[in-house]
Amino acid sequence: MQVGVYLNPGYDLFKRAVNSKIYVDKTELIKYTNEAIGTEQCYICISRPRRFGKSMAANMLCAYYEKEWNASDLFDRYRIAEDKSYKEHLNQYNVIMLNVQSFVSLCSDVNETLSLLQSEVLDDLRDCYPDMITERTRFLSMALEKIYSKTRKPFIFIIDEWDCILRDKKYSEEDQKKYLDFIRNLFKDKSYVGLVYMTGILPIKKYGTHSALNMFMEYSMTEPRQFEEFVGFTEREVRELCEQYQRDYDEMERWYDGYRFPRVRHMYNPKSVVEAVLSEKCSNYWTQTETFEALKIYIEMNYDGLRESVIQMLSGEHFAVNTRSFQNDMMTFGNKDDVLTLLVHLGYLAYDQDKKEVFIPNKEIQDEFETAVRSCRWQEVINALENSEKILRATWSMDSEKVAGMVSQIHSENTSILTYNNENSLSCVIALAYYSAQNEYIRVREMPSGEGYALVFIPRKRSDKPALVMELKYDKSAEGAIGQIKKRKYTQALSEYKGNMLLVGINYNKETKLHECVIEKYEKE
Repeated sequence: MQVGVYLNPGYDLFKRAVNSKIYVDKTELIKYTNEAIGTEQCYICISRPRRFGKSMAANMLCAYYEKEWNASDLFDRYRIAEDKSYKEHLNQYNVIMLNVQSFVSLCSDVNETLSLLQSEVLDDLRDCYPDMITERTRFLSMALEKIYSKTRKPFIFIIDEWDCILRDKKYSEEDQKKYLDFIRNLFKDKSYVGLVYMTGILPIKKYGTHSALNMFMEYSMTEPRQFEEFVGFTEREVRELCEQYQRDYDEMERWYDGYRFPRVRHMYNPKSVVEAVLSEKCSNYWTQTETFEALKIYIEMNYDGLRESVIQMLSGEHFAVNTRSFQNDMMTFGNKDDVLTLLVHLGYLAYDQDKKEVFIPNKEIQDEFETAVRSCRWQEVINALENSEKILRATWSMDSEKVAGMVSQIHSENTSILTYNNENSLSCVIALAYYSAQNEYIRVREMPSGEGYALVFIPRKRSDKPALVMELKYDKSAEGAIGQIKKRKYTQALSEYKGNMLLVGINYNKETKLHECVIEKYEKE
């Protein structure tokens, strides 16, 4: 049998995943890799955050393709078995599977890493092809060419954690280029390549505007294309898990949903969903595998208003970003857009590809941002977050004077962060003021109309709190804001909350820099 540690290593790891208490069928990914075999599109690079299923997918592909094992008992029951390409490629190839991190962890520099990688794979090839590969064969690419010339059968390459050298600060740019040259020389225009499937956290390193490995098709968190549904768990998959295990879907959505793609509008963090289902409790699971210190490092890089952007997103806003200048490493930053783009690839921010905007996706990540902000000692923001519960209670008790005073305080204390008289700033201040409302409400921001904004707070299903319809005005009046709510008939859309709805009008006087507030209980008309 032609097997080894790296050559056709077996399907034990994928079998372990399938045998787990929770396994979500993602085998349809194989349909897309099958289509790429032996074509110009055979170079695939997948980038995802940590614990988003990259290694599981790599193990699945290894189990499916490698020829020395019969994996039909694993795959026949899953969706890929219905695809016309299923039998054609099942266990038909020599597979070389590498986890680059395992080599990096044993070596002190990039030369030693590449030397160890080649020697280990060459040892496997010598054991399996002793008549073709001798001790004199020093280069992996030459060995593969020799085997292919004799067998005419291409190899499948599965490379996990391929980008770890680019994420490690101990490697210089020269070392990084040496590593990228090795990857390019190993795969580019090589007849022995049937398919290369690489996974990592970062997209392929760029120098200027050009990719260092331009033969690869890239699928990332900013542009996943046809691999969208394999980034994490879809809404359908999470609903099915909640139904099977009798879990609260609304809570699961609040904690772990939020990643958005053009076709798949609800994408969930898979690690956290599985942990929440098994433990019967929604909590911070994915972030336990990371650390808020990593997030803190990046948000403290206050490139041209990065701090302001973070605060706006913490308060629920979306922020426009240009992802194209990012050089796809963790050290080269030219502006705040580069930092925000990195946070998208790390999973700390979601990216709306249609609107070109980033935002904090869910409660789990929002809690992580709040922890990082507190660690950064942004005292004015911390004060606003801590006072938000008091403002919310004052609203429920219809204490308009207290609400107006506390909103004025938040607005005043954050003038160094927010553009004071910018029309968006009042909306951001209100979002900070009502930060704690996320526990009881779903916030809906309406489009601006005239000189003002409307915010609607819809109670979550388990909440007994009143719905809030809030109109924000500039240099008008709070009474006029209440009238605007009634005129625009928001209450009709919230008819189920009649008798349990508060109308809140807030006006900001740009000259005095003070706020006034009027709160009315909505009665059935």
